[in-house]
Amino acid sequence: MKFKKLYIALTIGALLTAGGCDSVLDVEPEFVKEGSQIFKTLEEYDFALTGAYALFRQTGYFGSGGQTTSTWGNLPDMMGDNLVRTNEDLANWQTQCNWTYTADENDLEVAWLAAYGVISQANLVLRNLDQFSATNPQAVNRIKGQALAIRGMAHFDLFRYWAESYDRTSSALGIPYIEVVNPEAKPSRLTVQLSYDKIFADLTTAETLLGDVDRTINTASARYYLDRTAVRAILARVNLYAKDYVQAENYATLVINAIGLSDRTVFPNIWRDAAMGEVIWSVAFNLGEGVPSAGVHIAGNNRNRFKPSAALEATYDQTNDIRFSSYFATRSLSGTPRRIVSKFYARNAAPPTAGDNLVNWKAIRSGEMFLIRAEARALQAGKESLGMDDLNALRAARITAYTPEVLTGQALLDAIALERRKELVAEGHRWFDLKRTTKTISRPVGDAQLASTPLTLGASAREWNWPIPTTEINSNPNIRTQQTSNY
Repeated sequence: MKFKKLYIALTIGALLTAGGCDSVLDVEPEFVKEGSQIFKTLEEYDFALTGAYALFRQTGYFGSGGQTTSTWGNLPDMMGDNLVRTNEDLANWQTQCNWTYTADENDLEVAWLAAYGVISQANLVLRNLDQFSATNPQAVNRIKGQALAIRGMAHFDLFRYWAESYDRTSSALGIPYIEVVNPEAKPSRLTVQLSYDKIFADLTTAETLLGDVDRTINTASARYYLDRTAVRAILARVNLYAKDYVQAENYATLVINAIGLSDRTVFPNIWRDAAMGEVIWSVAFNLGEGVPSAGVHIAGNNRNRFKPSAALEATYDQTNDIRFSSYFATRSLSGTPRRIVSKFYARNAAPPTAGDNLVNWKAIRSGEMFLIRAEARALQAGKESLGMDDLNALRAARITAYTPEVLTGQALLDAIALERRKELVAEGHRWFDLKRTTKTISRPVGDAQLASTPLTLGASAREWNWPIPTTEINSNPNIRTQQTSNY
């Protein structure tokens, strides 16, 4: 499937394909009116903002379906060592999981287009919005802050796959940063440093704007939009990647103070959408809008394409850790038991009852914030004990009768890394955690069901950084000489 132009309509979730444009990044929405006159009221801008959120559900972003999985959902765990391809897989995501992708890989192009489609809609929302600042500044702040947050987050997600380095001041290749709707633009890749600069500028401006709005954006039982707390959570995440541990700690603390951890009674209900609990931002999925997690448990085709790694399951206290029963299950069909990831199984069913995979995508949770703060503190002089406190707090919330530990140095960092693996499994972090900490992937031989599954990826391998899609290279002369190194 090849996207040539993205039509972003004034309806929720409109993302269609049509005839040619000069560059894959030319995602100019098509309207009869001249661009500056598309939206006449703040209500129309608000509706366009809803469309930007809807695009997170599209296949290739958090949505999945057909032959494309959730690029920023389950795929990072499939590409890492948390999820294992089974002999029931149809090889739809084999190139990513086996690290054999090249610039003409279709799924990479779909991901590239999905993220820039979100960005284009955010830019459409931002265009000429300030015309209402004099008459309704707080409403403008609310809409503009969310649009900037969406734009910053989508660029950061692209950055995580395509940037050749995560070092804050690196001159290596980053990503094109699109800030206006311009069908004539031929954007080039910025450096990693300049990419970070743009991401931080959008997110910090969003944080400021969302502190002065006309009405509440989320409620305790419905957190489907990027409010100030959610933006701070994204900033905590980005600062951790950039190794600004002071800011990562500060932002994580602000979020933790606003939304804490759920207890062991509430926690299982989060995964069936029966409780919001510690969810900071959730992407809503409804019937007919796709699912956020194809392939990680048995669906209508009666296949379990990816199972949880046995090595991963062995890291849990399987009796006392509420995550183990909340995340994994055995499901039998036709007498054949299968281990599955059950955290996205269904709203109203639990194994062995059939599930439809239809739940909301929990994009950011406070569990991640505790782990960000633990890691940030562990890497600051004099704060190791506070990092240990955060790790103990998370474990105590998950494990019955947990006995606190005292760890320091590399042992503490290793324990935090392991806890991230256990806490955030299948939520879109594993590949990036291994990349940002320059680890080698080592898949246990006993976990692999397919002889074609490679077991090792070295820390310096080119495959950690995705190639720019061939369509973009061919159509955009300014990026033509900027293909990712060694592709």
